[in-house]
Amino acid sequence: MTRLIEVAKVEDVPPGTSRAIEVEGLQLALVNVGGTFFALDNECTHRAGPLGEGLLVGEWSLQCPWHGAVFDVRTGEALEPPAPGPVRTYHATVEGGVVKVALG
Repeated sequence: MTRLIEVAKVEDVPPGTSRAIEVEGLQLALVNVGGTFFALDNECTHRAGPLGEGLLVGEWSLQCPWHGAVFDVRTGEALEPPAPGPVRTYHATVEGGVVKVALG
């Protein structure tokens, strides 16, 4: 059964930024692309760089701050090396000014 867990207030993650969060023991990157939120594993598949500290590059891409691997925030797909594979994504939604992530 999927549960929606409150993870942040909308104003905590301004448009065009990302932030590392912990949700029930999971380390996630929360990303705001023009007011639409995305959640993905915080660990780059290359060398475990912290994606929540990464930069948005292009419209839907998050770049790892350690070695420059790029991921699609919508799908988790690795778009540029050195990442060997995708990261997991989680559905994120906004209700009443609160960002929630679906777990389960």
